[in-house]
Amino acid sequence: MEGVFVTGTDTGIGKTFVCACLVRFLGARYWKPVQTGAAEEEGDTATVMRLAGLEAARVHAPRHVFAAPLSPEAAARRERAVVSLADFVLPSGDGARVVEGAGGVLVPLGGGALMVDLMRVAGLPVVLVARGALGTINHTLLSLEALRRRDLCVLGVIMVGEIFGENASDVAHHGEVAVLELPWLPRVDTNSVERLSSEKQKFFGSFFQKRTAFSS
Repeated sequence: MEGVFVTGTDTGIGKTFVCACLVRFLGARYWKPVQTGAAEEEGDTATVMRLAGLEAARVHAPRHVFAAPLSPEAAARRERAVVSLADFVLPSGDGARVVEGAGGVLVPLGGGALMVDLMRVAGLPVVLVARGALGTINHTLLSLEALRRRDLCVLGVIMVGEIFGENASDVAHHGEVAVLELPWLPRVDTNSVERLSSEKQKFFGSFFQKRTAFSS
């Protein structure tokens, strides 16, 4: 596999944790094209490196880093900077790549572009991370619709946390998409990422098999 682009229905829903697991599972390199909120946290690149035990040679630095925890467009505006879709070129190199977006599918990137436009530039199949809680069906189906309207290949949905009611099966049915349920862990660290990533049949292995079944 060439790689995946990981996006979400919202911010703070576990995209970075999912990226760390996918990096381990695929033996991939990692790229966060644009990072915001750098004034308040270590940044997703450092987090993935730590959780996945990733050496620096398998990490690509962000193209833009902004201090404010806002959309890339708004954060850049505060620093009197400009973000353009032309700024971004998918890093070259051997093996698969895991690319992590900022926020959700339609977050403003800059110069009139949205995060989904960056996904089209990357040209990778998309993994959509969603909450398991009440309300996720609407958010997830709208995100899937936005991706598919732009002819992006959706690999599947990873639903993180406790699943409310029949959310997972309803999203799978109405979204015609593979859904993987990934529980919140009592402790998120290198060992837990390694454990999840190594259980391929239970987690990501079965996810990729489901996607194949939906595609056939």
